[in-house]
Amino acid sequence: MYASSHHRSAPRRTSQARAPPCSEAQPQPEPERQTRTATPNPNPNPRRQQPHTRGDGGGSTMTDNRFLEKGIEIVKEAVEKDNAQDYEGALVLYKRSLEYFINSIKYEKNPAVRETVSQRVVGYMKRAEDLKAMLNGDGPPNANHDANGAGTAARPPDAKGKKAEDEAAKLQASLGSAIVTEKPNVKWDDVAGLDAAKDALKEAVILPARFPHLFVGKRRPWRGILLYGPPGTGKSYLAKAVATEADATFFAVSSSDLVSKWQGESEKLVRNLFEMAREAAPSIVFIDEIDSLATQRSEGESESARRIKTEFLVQMQGVSGGANGVLVLAATNVPWEIDAAMRRRFEKRIYIPLPEASARSVMFKLHIGNTPNNISPEQFDRLGDITEGCSGSDISVIVREALMEPLRKCRTAKQFLSMTPDQARQLGNTLANSQDLDAGAEPTPDPVRVLVPCGHYPNCPDCPMELKMEGAGGAPAKGTRCNTCGALTITLFDVEPAELAVPNVTMEAFEHVLERSRTSVGQDELEEYVKWTAEFGEEG
Repeated sequence: MYASSHHRSAPRRTSQARAPPCSEAQPQPEPERQTRTATPNPNPNPRRQQPHTRGDGGGSTMTDNRFLEKGIEIVKEAVEKDNAQDYEGALVLYKRSLEYFINSIKYEKNPAVRETVSQRVVGYMKRAEDLKAMLNGDGPPNANHDANGAGTAARPPDAKGKKAEDEAAKLQASLGSAIVTEKPNVKWDDVAGLDAAKDALKEAVILPARFPHLFVGKRRPWRGILLYGPPGTGKSYLAKAVATEADATFFAVSSSDLVSKWQGESEKLVRNLFEMAREAAPSIVFIDEIDSLATQRSEGESESARRIKTEFLVQMQGVSGGANGVLVLAATNVPWEIDAAMRRRFEKRIYIPLPEASARSVMFKLHIGNTPNNISPEQFDRLGDITEGCSGSDISVIVREALMEPLRKCRTAKQFLSMTPDQARQLGNTLANSQDLDAGAEPTPDPVRVLVPCGHYPNCPDCPMELKMEGAGGAPAKGTRCNTCGALTITLFDVEPAELAVPNVTMEAFEHVLERSRTSVGQDELEEYVKWTAEFGEEG
């Protein structure tokens, strides 16, 4: 934790005024009237600082999401320069970020995001005006003078409130990247299984937004939901589905977004996060790996960690106790490490277990997608049966490995069969070899030659295996064609890219991958989740 002891000595007087401090951990001396400072152009040409638009003749421009993302990127740089007391550079960047934010408001379709950005624009504009006035040397009317005649600006009566507002604006600017402006495009149907978890999230997110009249009297939607389970079971994937399906502002944060090296700033970040969520209601705050922020309190922990947890508890109590339109969604792999008071704030604690056989079969289909394959529905069911104990993440890795198998066979092939595109399509579901072709069939004189890797070497008993003196290796000469099967003795890098036909993914590819695959979750770990669920949670 950085201390502020290096500021105890009396500050030196300089000719440049100082802005209000950006962190209470770094107190600064009273500002002095600036005698002469180069001021950036107060009215820059916005066209020169606009991002480039497409000139394809279609009249399309940069989307609102791109404007907002660029504005957030620039305002972060402005805050860094502001904290480093590079006020001229900060002023230029604040102005540039305001141009992007204003353009994003024009094209933003989500009213909640538009309102949030508008509020941020007011704060950044106010900060830019303050910096401009300070750089121009415009002190308050009741400026005092010291014995040497140098002007010393008196602090206005509301300077403390202005300082707090400026500090809040900077903290909220640093949290601006947590707002998910572009939907992840993950539908409920893309999540295999987990019906109980999806139902709970629909009750908490979808129903209140679409049918608010249903939640009257004592009937209130869930305000705190904890998703827990082994790694790779789909907790974060569920959060992406919520961000896609919900018509609400989505905040996705982690411990790195909320923990600061400056003393006292972490709890302020937590407070400002929930203030932003309340201002943008209806909103969802997703906290991944919440165990890193809300572990059980102990005597040996630091004071700063305890303050962060206390602020979390206070904010969570406010969320669960009122109808403020904020849902806190959290995920963890170690629920038993979460503080008991924080655990109580999550009204729904849903266990996300390893997928069942039917869900695993669906996952294989989803991960393969539209990749050419010859796997039948029965084989998909078999894949689900033989992968017991695999998580969703494990299945994703298995599919990626299996999709690479045809490419590896192309890379290691020593012979290729030349055929027409129609023949390649007909034989694409299996590896091409001499038994797949009609006896005596010759490649048609098609202008487009397609080469398919042979499944083994040599491709047939009659393939030329005699040694021909081609270099020191004595291998068969490149381009040698077998008179029986027509296989060419070449390698992958001798094939033109347009002539290569890649075999489809087969069940054999998955079986080959599964022979060397291992699960990432142990049985003893699963027993801990089952025990914790029986005591505190519910099945998902």
